Amino acid sequence: MMTDPLADMLTRIRNAVRVEHPYVLMPLSKVKRGIAEVLKREGYIWDYSVVEKSPVNELSIELKYGPNGERVIQNIKRVSKPGCRVYRRARDLRPVLNGLGISIVSTSQGVVSDREARQKNLGGEVICKLW
Repeated sequence: MMTDPLADMLTRIRNAVRVEHPYVLMPLSKVKRGIAEVLKREGYIWDYSVVEKSPVNELSIELKYGPNGERVIQNIKRVSKPGCRVYRRARDLRPVLNGLGISIVSTSQGVVSDREARQKNLGGEVICKLW
C-alpha cells in the first residue's frame, strides 16, 4: 500500500529524467493530472495524456530535454508531506531560485504554480518545488 502517491509521482519523474527516458507512466489521480498540467504550462514537460487501462487509468508524461540532451527538470523536491503539511499564504510564497524554478501549490481553485497563486492572491498547500 502506497502512503504518499505524490511523492511516488515525483520520484518516478526524478528517476526517469536521471536515466533520460522519453516518458514516464504512473497511476492517475486528479491532483497528479493537475501537477502535470502545471508542469506543461510552465514548460518543464512536453505533454501528458491519460492512458485508459484496467483496473486503474494511467498518466503518461512526455519528458522534455534540451537540444543537446540537457535536463529541463534539474531537481524536484517534495515540500508538504503526509506527516508535516506546509501551507503558505499568497504573500508568503517566495520565488524558487529567484524565479528560475517554481513551487506547485494546491489551492481552493485547483493546482497552480507559485506565480499564478501570487497573481490570483491564493494561498494553499505547497506540494513541491522544482528547478
